[in-house]
Amino acid sequence: MILSVAIAHLPGIHPLEVRQLQSQGINTNIDLLKKVTNQEKKQLLASSMGLNIKLLSKWVALSNLACAQSIGAKYCGLLLHAGIPSLKHLSTTSAPQLHRQIMRLQVSTFKRRDLCPPVSLVERWIQEAKELTIKD
Repeated sequence: MILSVAIAHLPGIHPLEVRQLQSQGINTNIDLLKKVTNQEKKQLLASSMGLNIKLLSKWVALSNLACAQSIGAKYCGLLLHAGIPSLKHLSTTSAPQLHRQIMRLQVSTFKRRDLCPPVSLVERWIQEAKELTIKD
């Protein structure tokens, strides 16, 4: 099942940007994904909002990752920073390798190993990503 997350709950989106998105009828991650189904539509939305295309692309990536129930708004930013740009990419990733990437990220950023999610959760993300990308 695809998770719908309020756009305001996605990490790194400023409240002013949330209001801009809402003025375009974008209230959830699903709304954003429906609005930018291809590069041309993404460019058009970025232009109409006066946004840098890279920033909008980041929001689209976060929205895509947040569709997975086990990821949602809680882990989509972590996965993006670990180099996972989409559920499709996640579905082809090795759990042990991704877990090591996340561990390195957590240790280098926060100097804490205990913040890294367990391998079992990483495996669940990958399994859910596989299930969701089959439906594409």
